[in-house]
Amino acid sequence: MGSGLAAAAVAGSVGIGTASASVPSSQRFDLTQPSYDLFRGKSLYQGTVMQSFTFDNVNRRLFVAQLRNGSGSDAAGDLCITQLDFAGNQIGHMFLNGFGHGVSIGVEPVGSTSYLWTEVDSVNARGTRLARFPFTSGTTLDHTSPVLNKHLPIAGVDTVTCATDPVNQRLVMRYRTGGAFRFAAYTIADVRAGNYSNRLADIAQPSGLGTFQGYAVYGEYVYMLDGDAYSGTNPPPGNAHVSSLNLNTGAFTRAVTNAGGSLSYREPEGMAVYRTVAGETRLFLGMASGTTAGARLANIFYKNVLI
Repeated sequence: MGSGLAAAAVAGSVGIGTASASVPSSQRFDLTQPSYDLFRGKSLYQGTVMQSFTFDNVNRRLFVAQLRNGSGSDAAGDLCITQLDFAGNQIGHMFLNGFGHGVSIGVEPVGSTSYLWTEVDSVNARGTRLARFPFTSGTTLDHTSPVLNKHLPIAGVDTVTCATDPVNQRLVMRYRTGGAFRFAAYTIADVRAGNYSNRLADIAQPSGLGTFQGYAVYGEYVYMLDGDAYSGTNPPPGNAHVSSLNLNTGAFTRAVTNAGGSLSYREPEGMAVYRTVAGETRLFLGMASGTTAGARLANIFYKNVLI
C-alpha cells in the first residue's frame, strides 16, 4: 500500500484546518473573460459522461476520467481513463476498479512516464484515499493492486480527491470531515514521500455552490466548477458557474460560464490547468454533451487571462 498510509496517523495529529506554511502569492484567472474551444464533440473509450481530466505538462498528454460502462459502475467506483491528443482523438485507455467517482484527477510527469493521482478504495461510490500509479494503456488495475502507492495526508476524513498544479508542482486534496468539504494544499514531492506535516494551506470550501463538478489549482487559487445538465428545470443557458478561492485568504469570486452554451445536454464536468509550449497558462473546464445516455461526448474549453 506504500509508505503513505503508515504516516497517516502522524499527519492526522497536525489537526484538520491547520497549515504550517502558506502558498506563495500568484495571479488569478479572470473568470469573467470569454472561454475558447480546445475541442468539441469527442468520444471517450466508454459512453458515460466525462467526470474530470488532467494534463501532463511535460509530455503534453491529456487524460480524461469517466465511469466504466454498466449500471453498477458508479456504486462500485469503477473508472476508465482515456488518453487523448489535444485534438480529442483517442490514444489509449486504462480501467480502474474500486477507485471512486472521478470528480478530479491529477498527473505527475516523471521522465517520459505519466503518473496519475486519483482517489482510491471507494466506499459508497467515493474514494477514501489517494493513489499514485503510472498510466499504462490497455491495462486494468484493481484498488488492491501492489502497483498503487496510497496516501491519506489527513487521518479520519473521507470523500477524498485531488488536483495537481503542473506549473508549481503542488497538489490540492479536497476532503470531507464532519459533513463539510475542505481543501488542503501540499507540494507533490511531500505527498509522494509521505511527508504530510508541511501543509501549505487548509481552507473550507465556500458555501452557496451548486452541484460540485470539479476543481483545479494554479498558484494560490483553487478553481471550482458547479452546475447541472440542461433539463426542463435548467434550460439553456443553464446554471454552470466557475469560481476561485484564495487558499491563503479565503477571497472568493464566482461567475456564470457560457462555455459550450449551444451544446446538447451540456453538463459541467471537470477542470484542469495547462501551460502551452509558448508559455501561456490556461484554465480548462469540461462539458459533457450528447443527446443519448450511453453515448455522451467530451468538450473542453479554456480561459487564458490572468490578473
